[in-house]
Amino acid sequence: MAETLIFKTLISLLIFFPILSNAFSPENPTDQRLLVLLDDLAIKSSHSIFFNSLRSRGFDLDFKLAEDPKLSLKRYGQFLYDGLILFSPSIKRFGGSLDLAAVLEFVDSGHDLIIAADSSASDLIRDIAAECGVDFDEDASAVVIDHTSYAVSVEEGDHTLIASDDFIHSNVMLGDKNMEAPVLFRGIGHSLNAANSLVLKVLSASPSGYSANPETKLSKPPSLTGSAISLVSVVQARNNARILISGSLDLFSNRLFRSGVQKAGSSTKHEKSGNEQFVTELSKWIFHERGHLKAVNVKHHKAGETAEPAMYRINDDLEYSVEIYEWSGKSWKPYVADDVQVQFYMMSPYVLKTLSNDQKGLYSTAFRVPDVYGVFQFKVEYQRLGYTGLSLSKQIPVRPFRHNEYERFITAAFPYYGASFSTMAGFFIFTIAYLYNKQS
Repeated sequence: MAETLIFKTLISLLIFFPILSNAFSPENPTDQRLLVLLDDLAIKSSHSIFFNSLRSRGFDLDFKLAEDPKLSLKRYGQFLYDGLILFSPSIKRFGGSLDLAAVLEFVDSGHDLIIAADSSASDLIRDIAAECGVDFDEDASAVVIDHTSYAVSVEEGDHTLIASDDFIHSNVMLGDKNMEAPVLFRGIGHSLNAANSLVLKVLSASPSGYSANPETKLSKPPSLTGSAISLVSVVQARNNARILISGSLDLFSNRLFRSGVQKAGSSTKHEKSGNEQFVTELSKWIFHERGHLKAVNVKHHKAGETAEPAMYRINDDLEYSVEIYEWSGKSWKPYVADDVQVQFYMMSPYVLKTLSNDQKGLYSTAFRVPDVYGVFQFKVEYQRLGYTGLSLSKQIPVRPFRHNEYERFITAAFPYYGASFSTMAGFFIFTIAYLYNKQS
């Protein structure tokens, strides 16, 4: 009876495991399960267009209050979510087991993060942003003001509603369709940490912008001014985790999505702001629906052969190939570029070759092994703006010629052969002359 029960259990597990492997297949890099933390559940409806766009693309959203006492990102050592959206700028302390360290561990494990702040941003949100390479204005009452690039409205206002069109030039981040309408922004500005080379400005303030309290007169120059002010920034970590940091929660709101926009000094009035297009396209990049690369079938072999050898000999002719594909959001498609390079490396690159591609994802090249023996590596280090980095390496030893593999007579050594034989002939003549010379 016990054996029968064990057998049935094993059969059920064998049936269940393939289902698990398909559900969590690494072949699909797109985040599926997103945890959305809110200050107020009303944000769920006031920002519904953004959330509905995520759902329409196949995401499963789990909405919770940021102070929920049952909050947790992992259970039994496994993360419960693929991405985290923090729409809770004023939260001073997360509920449950969630804290600053837990959020950073989540990102360090390769998961993605969206942070939206505003003028009520707490120290907790500021600390998370600072750990990601972004420093919000230290003045808690300061917002971004621009008396030149503001959005024209019926009431003149304090020019804190900015119409910005200073976007990053990257189709992989913002899509192939050009941004025609400016993006409406009301919130706080931030600067990028100069020590962090991984953070990039996606939306910047104009040269006339500055960060200050609009309700008070300036007593000293503002700490953030001009194009140094970043309104929206992104980070792609070395583990390919992606982070979006916005100084405005309103940037994602239905009101600004539907609002018309006319930039001061421009006669063109757009019926709809660029917010929806900007946020939608950028979120596709953040959640790996675009710009995600994978490399497969890394191969190398001697010219004219197909099998991969255990080692090469100096001066062998070899061929190297790798297939690179890009995730389109639904399937893997061939990645086409002309700047992928391979190094044949030992302490430093002895050979550096640009790989040619067949427009179908296959990259290849051929070269001769250098006349140096040791342990080499085939290395591909590919870093391109907006794309996940590729770091491939394959180790292979290179040996010298064996004693029986050299040519019998080397052309370059003919002078030495001549010197040897002439020495032998001279010695022979000297010996004969010495032996048969009569001494007086």
